[in-house]
Amino acid sequence: MINRRTLIQGSSALAAAFGPLQALAQTVKLPIGNGDRPLVKYPQKRPMIGLTSRPPQLETPFAVFNEGAITPNDAFFVRYHLAGIPLEIDPDTFTVEVKGKVDKPLKLSLAALKSMPSVEIVAVNQCSGNSRGFFEPRVAGGQSANGAMGNARWKGVPLKAILAQAGVQAGAKQVTFNGLDTPVADKTPDFVKALDIDHARDGEVMLAYAMNGQDIPFLNGFPLRLVVPGYYGTYWMKHLSEINVIDTVFDGFWMKTAYRIPDNDCACTEPGTPPKTTIPIGRFSVRSFITSLTDGAKIKAAGATVLKGIAFDGGTGIKDVAVSTDGGKSWQPAKLGQDLGKYSFREWTLPVTLAAGTYALKVRATSNGGKTQPMEPLWNPAGYMRNVVETVNVAAA
Repeated sequence: MINRRTLIQGSSALAAAFGPLQALAQTVKLPIGNGDRPLVKYPQKRPMIGLTSRPPQLETPFAVFNEGAITPNDAFFVRYHLAGIPLEIDPDTFTVEVKGKVDKPLKLSLAALKSMPSVEIVAVNQCSGNSRGFFEPRVAGGQSANGAMGNARWKGVPLKAILAQAGVQAGAKQVTFNGLDTPVADKTPDFVKALDIDHARDGEVMLAYAMNGQDIPFLNGFPLRLVVPGYYGTYWMKHLSEINVIDTVFDGFWMKTAYRIPDNDCACTEPGTPPKTTIPIGRFSVRSFITSLTDGAKIKAAGATVLKGIAFDGGTGIKDVAVSTDGGKSWQPAKLGQDLGKYSFREWTLPVTLAAGTYALKVRATSNGGKTQPMEPLWNPAGYMRNVVETVNVAAA
C-alpha cells in the first residue's frame, strides 16, 4: 500500500524515470513498424514496452493477458497526455473539489471518500488508440500494438453519491473532470473531459481509490481516478482533483477537437478520407484475442493444443466466442470462462488437434447486445476503435 513516506522517497525515482527512457538491455519485437521496442522499468511497474517518456506511455507486454482475466497492477498500461505529471502527492492532504452548478460546493479528502459506502466493479480500461499501429494506411499518433488495455477490480465511491451530496442544480447538462497533470507549454490545452449529466449519475461511474485490492499505482492515477465502465480510457481521469457541474456542453479541446470519431454506425471512413461529421468517442466495440499463442508460433502436430484468450465489449457482456482454424471458413464454439461482470475481460478456451501444416487461427466474439467483429479492419483518420477479427498464424510439426 502507498503511504506518504514511500511516495516522498519514491519521488526521486519517479523524477529520474521521467527523463529519457530508462531502457533495459532488452527489446521486444512487435508486428508493427520496425518492430523493435525497448523494455523500460518505472517505479511500481515490471518491465513494460516503452512508447514515450515525456509524458510516460507504457504498453503492457501481450503475454500478460494469458496470465488471467485480471491484469496485475504492475503490468497495467500507462497513458498520459500532458508532460507535467505530478511526482509527489500527499494522500493526507489530497482533496477533490466539487463545484459549479451545485447547491453545496465540496472539498473531499481521501479519508472522507474512504469513509463513504463503497462499491466494486471489474472493468476494462482501454486506450482509444489501442492497436493503432496496425492501421493501414498508417495514421498519426502513438503506434501501440494490442497492449494499451487492462482489466482490474476497482473500488471507490459512485460519482452519483458525490453529486447527490453536492446537490446538482436544475439545468445542469454536463460534468467536467480535471486532474493534477498539467501542460508544460502555454499553448497546450489542459486535459479536461466531460460526461453528460445522466451518464455521470448512472451509478456506475466511480471515483476509485483502489485497484485489485491495493492503492492505485502512482502512474495509473493515485490516489483517485475516474472509472467510466465500458468507455475508452480518455475519460478515466487520473489524479482526479476537480469535478465541475456545468449548464452548457463543454467545448474544450479534448472534447470538441480531439478524441472524435466519424458519426456513423461503423465509426469509419474509406481509408485515407476524412469524415463528414464527427462525435466524441464513447463505448468500446466488441473485441477478442488469442493470448496463448503468438503469431509465427510452432506447435506439436497431432497433439492436443488448448487455445486460450479473452473477449470483451462496452457493457453488454460476451454472449459467445468462436474460433476458426482454417482462416475463417468454419468456426467452432469456445468454452467461456468465469463471468466477472459485463465490463470485464471474459476468458475462453478451446482444445484443438492440428495435423502437420500451417494454420491461420482466427477468433470472433459476439456480445449480448448482438454485436460481432468485422472480418476486415475498419479505418478512421485517428486510428481509434480497431476491433477486426484477429489472426494468429501458426505451424504444426
